[in-house]
Amino acid sequence: MSIKLLPPDLATKIAAGEVVERPVSVIKELVENSLDSGASQVFVEIAEGGVGQLKVVDDGQGIPAEELELAFQRHATSKLDSQEQLEAVATLGFRGEALPSIASVSRLTMATRTHDSPNGHRLEMQWGEIVRSGPLGCQSGTIVEVWDLFGNMPARRKFLKSNSAESSRVQELVSRYALAFPNVRFQLSVDGRPVLNTPGKGKTRETLLALYGAEVAGAMLEVHGEDLESGYQVDGFISPPSLHRANRSYMTFFVNHRWIQNRMLTFALEEAYHGLLPDKRYPFATINLAMPYGDVDVNSHPTKKEVRFQQEGKVFSTLQKAVRAAVVADSPVPSVDVSRSMPVLGSPYYGSPYPGSPYSRGGTSSFFSPSAFALPQEQPSGPADAAAPRPPAPALKVVGQVKLTYVVAEGPEGMFLVDQHAAHERVLFDQIRSKAAEKSPQSQALLEPVTMELTPSQTDILKANAEFLESYGFQLENFGGNSVLLRSVPGIMVTQNPAQSLLDVLDMVAFEGLLRQQEDILAATIACHSAIRAGKALTEEEMRALLEQLEQADNPHTCPHGRPTMIHFSSINMEREFGRR
Repeated sequence: MSIKLLPPDLATKIAAGEVVERPVSVIKELVENSLDSGASQVFVEIAEGGVGQLKVVDDGQGIPAEELELAFQRHATSKLDSQEQLEAVATLGFRGEALPSIASVSRLTMATRTHDSPNGHRLEMQWGEIVRSGPLGCQSGTIVEVWDLFGNMPARRKFLKSNSAESSRVQELVSRYALAFPNVRFQLSVDGRPVLNTPGKGKTRETLLALYGAEVAGAMLEVHGEDLESGYQVDGFISPPSLHRANRSYMTFFVNHRWIQNRMLTFALEEAYHGLLPDKRYPFATINLAMPYGDVDVNSHPTKKEVRFQQEGKVFSTLQKAVRAAVVADSPVPSVDVSRSMPVLGSPYYGSPYPGSPYSRGGTSSFFSPSAFALPQEQPSGPADAAAPRPPAPALKVVGQVKLTYVVAEGPEGMFLVDQHAAHERVLFDQIRSKAAEKSPQSQALLEPVTMELTPSQTDILKANAEFLESYGFQLENFGGNSVLLRSVPGIMVTQNPAQSLLDVLDMVAFEGLLRQQEDILAATIACHSAIRAGKALTEEEMRALLEQLEQADNPHTCPHGRPTMIHFSSINMEREFGRR
């Protein structure tokens, strides 16, 4: 077949296949146009899943009558006029394909009026062709109605889901943009039934209340964070560890208020909750990342759902640190409540501090008991570490050791069990990070240098992270090819297997790459390999020193991997079990 130009109508339909996949695609493009026009109200109506009919009404700036027909030409847009703007897109829409693509596969009517015009204008189209155009008396803003979507493309229509499934997609989309733009009032009606109505008063928590109810909205934690070097900012709301769901659909991410889907951001959020949620449970979150427009490529996906970041590692660490700080600031020591429904007297079962885990049998935890129905006021934005003071570790008095693994201690309002390995990990982690920040790592030369044969990928990782390794006390020398000579290790590792520890560090970096800060990977791995193990007998002096050091830790309640360092058994529960109250 010879090469030839496609007819314009066929080319437009192919473009429509990229932009308009289903009814929710139409709603997305129209809602984004409304938001770009400065609308303060966006009303959406759909019938028959949006296939039969859909309508988007806004009070934005409208389209001048003389430009209305031009708006339905391919690549006609008011949002870009230079290469520089394409490299730093500041609007939700920008390609100029949406309106002609929608019109080519539907019957469409648009009525619009600018704020300074005495009259509006109406344009009717059918399968991409103008049927009627003329003046019209209407409110300022824009109204777009679409009927019989894919009526001229039955093959496309047969791949759509049920009306209820398509309606659910629309409801999800409108909900996401309501969270991204809390200052805009959104309404959604499905088959004549109102299903969503947000206040549009600029308060994200009030939008959460309208979408998810009082229990969720009242429990959500504010998160604020900023990376001073890049200027990246994180703002939004996240759930406490007590509030979680069975899938990731409640995680919502925006970049400069554009709703996106990104696996790296999802992983960063999950990492921030590492060790705090039951297995295969996921948090609520609505988070906006603000960054220079030139640092994010929004033109890498036909429907603009996915974006690419110039500094992925910086984006990851900024998000992960901000969320982790907010979660930790809200997290006191886990407090275990003793179940009152024991089948055998005298053999109480202590519930897991993680409700919903496979080890929980009725025990509840004050660690996971946020106030559910009070709606706290939103706080002014600021750095995550300043949002709330981290809860200090309680002053503890050593009582003994259980199973050569847990230190038993007496403290405020009861008894504490301290995981000696997790606690020592936290102490060492903080020490290692502090020494590295001061550029004074504790390094210990090995009596005999160790020759190590690495894989090619490990060699590449070693070269890329040589500076980090040296800042933590490792000294290595190239021995030719993939061989290296390990001469010194961090001082706290002298009694461990130094070669295996280095391999573990390289493997962790290989597995997680830029998806975590290299510094944290190195420090956490070194701390884990150096901390006292479960099964080691400790003297009373050693236990006392460990608890005193833990009191001074930045985050004494979890190890670097997120596991709790201690669990609290309250005096009230113990007295209740012994019949003293």
